[in-house]
Amino acid sequence: MRYQTDRSRVHGLGSAKTGTAHFWEQRISAIALVILTPLFVFPLAYNLGGSFDEVREAYAHPLNAIVAIAFIVTAMLHLYQGLQVVIEDYAGGRWELFLLIATRLMCSLFALTGVFAILKIAFTA
Repeated sequence: MRYQTDRSRVHGLGSAKTGTAHFWEQRISAIALVILTPLFVFPLAYNLGGSFDEVREAYAHPLNAIVAIAFIVTAMLHLYQGLQVVIEDYAGGRWELFLLIATRLMCSLFALTGVFAILKIAFTA
């Protein structure tokens, strides 16, 4: 039987330094998405079924382009944060590291692709 205090038994088993920050980052991104989603969806729905030139003209407007970029980046950040929690809870060891890296790369690639598409539409109109 070991005679240790509670603190010495848990020393070195990890810390809870970033849990609160991660919680608030995810909540702030969720609030941002509540605001950005209608601002992104309404112009998209309005131009649905329009010609290519009409859609390109709509997203050449700086406000629509900025809102679309903000929505895409915030959505991918929020997606990564949510998947990170699931991976940390249910995967372990090397799988956890592999899945976290793959998820970050996937979300970054999606965000980069979306931003590139919006910028291409905005600057070629």
